[in-house]
This record gives sequence, structure tokens and C-alpha cells, in this order.
Amino acid sequence: MQRSHKIVLAIAGVIFLALCCVGASRIYQLQFWRGPDEQFGDQHLKTTVALVELHKVRYGHYPETLSDLRFTGAWDSIAIGSVSYRTNADRSRYCLKVERGWVGKPRLEIPPEFWQGTGYDRALCK
Repeated sequence: MQRSHKIVLAIAGVIFLALCCVGASRIYQLQFWRGPDEQFGDQHLKTTVALVELHKVRYGHYPETLSDLRFTGAWDSIAIGSVSYRTNADRSRYCLKVERGWVGKPRLEIPPEFWQGTGYDRALCK
């Protein structure tokens, strides 16, 4: 290949990479994943709360860690791996936060009545 062709290809490659970077930056700015982040995050939260509360019904206390949950389905591991969980010393209360939705950390607005009848304790989340 002639030197002039190599230079043209190199310049074309640089331009292509620059356009890709600008495109990726623009896509990032649009935050198209915010909706899916919130949907997945909401589902991760609700799935994990259901599993934690079922553990309490079965064993009389909340699990020490989420790895203590039993009889989970294959898809439950995705939800469990997307949240952080903490319990108090006697495992009568817990805190659960969603750390990951689809791509990033979602901004969820959970109404207070969702937590009614659960062992969720916001004070443990601090």
C-alpha cells in the first residue's frame, strides 16, 4: 500500500473515532437508560423486599445477609445483587437500598405506604 493511502486511512480512522466519541458522549448526555434504570431498580427493590419478608415469615427474623435467603429463583439473584442490605443486631428491622437498575443507580420514589407492615427502618440506612 502506498504511503499516501496509509495516511488517508489513518486520517479517516481518526475522524471515525472522533465521531464515535462525540456520538457516545451525546448518547450519554441524553440518558436514555434513565427509564429502564428506574423500571429495573423498582423491580429489584420489590423482588428483594418480598424475599426478605418471606424469610421473616418462615424463620421469625430477617436474614443476616441476602445470601441467607433460601428457595430463590434464577432471576432473583439479579435483584439481590443489585441492592445493599443491612439489618439491626436482633434482625427485627432492616434497610434496603437499590444500587443498580439497568445501567446505573436509579432515582426511585417509593411511597411511604409501600413499607407499611414491613421491617424496613429508614434510620438503618444512614
